[in-house]
Amino acid sequence: MAEATIFVDEATSEQTIQQIEHLLKQLDGIERVLVDTADGEVKIEFNDKKISKERIIITLQQHNFHIQ
Repeated sequence: MAEATIFVDEATSEQTIQQIEHLLKQLDGIERVLVDTADGEVKIEFNDKKISKERIIITLQQHNFHIQ
């Protein structure tokens, strides 16, 4: 099990947070997604044998989210 923390500029509203959580939880290997609304911090627990941090970031970027 691996963990990654990324910051998503748009992750400050409830609707956007739900979109991010829904998007990431659809990916094979994602175990848990926690979003801090105060600063857009997204903590992700994932199986690094199934998915990489880079793949997670690319997926978010492909859906027009901006990573800090």
